[in-house]
Amino acid sequence: MKGQKRLTIVIKVGSSSIVDEKTHEPILPILSLIVDTAIKLRRAGHRVVIVSSGAIAVGLQRMTIAKKPKILAQKQALAAIGQCRLIAIWDSLFAHMNQPVAQVLLTRNDIADRSQYLNAQNTLNECLAFGVVPIVNENDTLSVSEIKFGDNDTLSAITAAMVNADYLFLMTDVDALYDKNPRTNADARAIEVVEDIDALTVDVSSSGSALGTGGMATKITAARLATSAGVTTIITKSSKPGNVKEILDYLHPREAPVQGTVFTNGNVLPERQAPLHTRFVPTGVPMRNRAFWISHGLVPHGTIYIDRGAATALHNKAGLLPVGIVEVSGTFAQQEAVRLVVVDRQPIGSLSPAPSDEPGQRNYFTLLSKGEEIGRALVNYSSEQVALVKGLRSTEISRVLGYADSEYVAYRENVSLNIEHRSRPETPVGIGSRTPEGSISDLRDLRTEVLAGMHRRETSMDMQDLQSPPQQVQDHLQETEEVEVARTIAEH
Repeated sequence: MKGQKRLTIVIKVGSSSIVDEKTHEPILPILSLIVDTAIKLRRAGHRVVIVSSGAIAVGLQRMTIAKKPKILAQKQALAAIGQCRLIAIWDSLFAHMNQPVAQVLLTRNDIADRSQYLNAQNTLNECLAFGVVPIVNENDTLSVSEIKFGDNDTLSAITAAMVNADYLFLMTDVDALYDKNPRTNADARAIEVVEDIDALTVDVSSSGSALGTGGMATKITAARLATSAGVTTIITKSSKPGNVKEILDYLHPREAPVQGTVFTNGNVLPERQAPLHTRFVPTGVPMRNRAFWISHGLVPHGTIYIDRGAATALHNKAGLLPVGIVEVSGTFAQQEAVRLVVVDRQPIGSLSPAPSDEPGQRNYFTLLSKGEEIGRALVNYSSEQVALVKGLRSTEISRVLGYADSEYVAYRENVSLNIEHRSRPETPVGIGSRTPEGSISDLRDLRTEVLAGMHRRETSMDMQDLQSPPQQVQDHLQETEEVEVARTIAEH
């Protein structure tokens, strides 16, 4: 594969792509073309993962049942029956080319636990290291609505992030994403490159097939997840699996004469063309590992509303302290995931924030506005406990609760912010090597930088909207400094 980068590629195929909607028989020509494409990619030195739906659909054909049942237990039984046949078909087709495959069945519960998530990640990576093609599917036999991924588009995006894939191909019944539904609008235009998903204006009214659960909306959601992890995501036509290799050859050409070169016989090398597709460009600073797991591997059980001072501290790598918490909603336990939402607040009956400086004096606030979710966090306290200590200093946690597991409601390494999209270490940086003097100095420098930045007027209007009232920032950073000083002294 001289001149070409070694890539990790995830290919997602839906039920309607590989199983006939009426007869429920496997579409062997398409399955064979997918296998042929995967083999060509493997021989070019690339690593390939296939995320395949179709277990229930194949189960319907095996049991000669005309329609997908509505009763959960029946669907789960059909999934168990069909999954055996589905993986046997894949294994048989790949066996003709002496290519080993592996079956990997997942539920959201499997990745909600950090150790199980890492085990699944390690298994996939070891399979790829062995030269095996993993065949991934949701374990529908065990899944219920509370622990389902919802659709295999989402599962494929999470799988792509787990293996640090370069590309995720979402195979569908249209060749690209269109600004209008191409089935009903002759003037619909294909969107070839998407750099900002939030700026998309498209018709996603088309739903999934009778056999599947996804539609174009779920593919955009999957693209959002995958691109946040640095994975280029491509939508292309499922009936032409060879498009995958052609698109990759177009994006990663081998060493060849420059297009437009005139040869001695007078021929001109034509411009290279790729099959029609839509390519979602990944973020420049991808979210990796623990941050991605917190944001997309876990289901949030509630919401913690924080003030802008707490948000600024989180953006500057400090943890979440109770003093910055405004309100709590939902019911969650310790070490469960929650949403983090920034809000404006002010004391009831006042026109401007005026927090009390008296120790132990709680301020009562009314929410002025609820902003967008800025991230997710794993919390050290339950919803009831957070509600009791919100707005208080960390030194008062033990007085209110009778004990204090931590000064932080959430450690910074257990917070994943949406706007960061960057890797984060598995454990706090510098544990065991920092000194009390260094920690105090770092925090004072941080406070100086934040406060100085908040008084600069050269910042754009968007950034001004995100800035915190200086007093909130000072209070939060003062509290953070005191907590860190106490912790570093205790460690030494």
